[in-house]
Amino acid sequence: MIVATLGGGYLLATEDDGGNNDISTGMVDENTGEVITTNVSVDVTSDVTEAVEKVEDSVVSVVNMQSQTSQDFGDAFETEEGMQEDSNLETAGEGSGVIYKKDNDTAYVVTNNHVIDGSDAIEVILKDGTKVEAELIGTDIWTDLAVLSIPAENVTTVATFGDSEVLRVGEPAIAIGSPLGTNFASSVTQGIISAKNRSVETDITGDGVADWEVTAIQTDAAINPGNSGGALINIAGQVIGINSMKISSDTVEGMGFAIPSNDVVDIINQLEADGEVVRPVLGVSLLDLTEISEQQQEAVLNLPEEVTSGIVVSEVQADSAAEIAGIEQYDVIVKFNGVEVTDSISLRKEIYASELGKEIEVEYYHDGELQTTTVTMTAEIDL
Repeated sequence: MIVATLGGGYLLATEDDGGNNDISTGMVDENTGEVITTNVSVDVTSDVTEAVEKVEDSVVSVVNMQSQTSQDFGDAFETEEGMQEDSNLETAGEGSGVIYKKDNDTAYVVTNNHVIDGSDAIEVILKDGTKVEAELIGTDIWTDLAVLSIPAENVTTVATFGDSEVLRVGEPAIAIGSPLGTNFASSVTQGIISAKNRSVETDITGDGVADWEVTAIQTDAAINPGNSGGALINIAGQVIGINSMKISSDTVEGMGFAIPSNDVVDIINQLEADGEVVRPVLGVSLLDLTEISEQQQEAVLNLPEEVTSGIVVSEVQADSAAEIAGIEQYDVIVKFNGVEVTDSISLRKEIYASELGKEIEVEYYHDGELQTTTVTMTAEIDL
C-alpha cells in the first residue's frame, strides 16, 4: 500500500495486479455506475451534542441599532419647507445574548454592556430567526453586563446557570454565540477551562489606560467578535460564564475570557431590581503615585523616600465620604480596610467590595505624615 500526502489529504492505490489497477471509489449504483452515498447512519450523540441541545435555543443574537441622520437631496433644494432631516436606525454592531428567565409574557436576556452601548434601539434575533424589539432594563459598565427584556411569545428555552466556583481547570468548555454577526449565529466551538480567576486589566473609560481589573474564566474555546454576550457552558449544558473578551494578537491563540456565572447572577439580579448596581464610593479622583514625578512627590506631596507606591487624591468632591473623613487633595492613600493599595485599580476594587454604611479604616500620608481616618461608605456621589 502506497500513501502520499497531498495538501493535507492522501491518495490510496492498490498494488499492480497483472497490469490492472483496481481503484476503489466507494458505493456505486449497479444500474448506472454512478457513485452514491451509503444508507448507513452513524450515532454521533455525545456529551457535547447533548449539552449544546439543552441551551442552544436560549442563545440569541443582539443587534445594536443607532440612528443615522441624513438630509434629503443635499443642499440643492434647501428651502424652509423642503429641507428636512430623516432619522434612520441602522445596525451599528452585533453581539450575542442568553435568555435566562421567562416571567409570564416577558423573557430576560443577559449580554455585554459593550454590545448595546450607545444604542438607540436594540433588536434580538432568536435561534429560529424571529426578530423582536428589546427593552434595556439596566447596565453595569464595571462588569460589562446588561439585561434586556423581550416578549416571551416565541421563547421556548431558557438557560440555567451553573456554579462557576466548582469549575476545574481542564474540564470541557463550549462557547455558543454569533461570531462576526448574525450570518454565523448559533456557532458552537469547544475547548477547555484554561484557568480560573484570571485578572484581566481593561480600559473602561476609553482613554487608553487600564482602570479596572476583571476577574474572568480563561478558555481556549474559539471566541471571536460577535461572541460577546454569548454563553460559555459546561458539559452538563449549564451556563458557567458570559463570553466577554479575548486577547487579539498575531502571536496569541486560544485566549478568551468569560465573566463567571456566579458574578453574572449577582449582577443581573441587581439590574432587574434597580436598573443599576449601587456601589460605595469615596468621592475622590485618583492618580497612581507612579504617575507623579519624583520632583513633584518631594515638592508637592512631601513624601518620605521610602514611600514608593500608593494612590494620590487629585480632587475631593464636596460633601463626599472622603471629605467628611478629612481626606484632602494631594493626600496619598496607602491602605484601605487593612489592605495595601498600590494603584487605582486595587483601591477601586477594595472600595466596591465594601458594604454601604460600613466604617472603613484608611491610612494615608498628609504632608508627609502618616495618618489614619475612618470613612463611612456611601453611594450618594459617583466617582
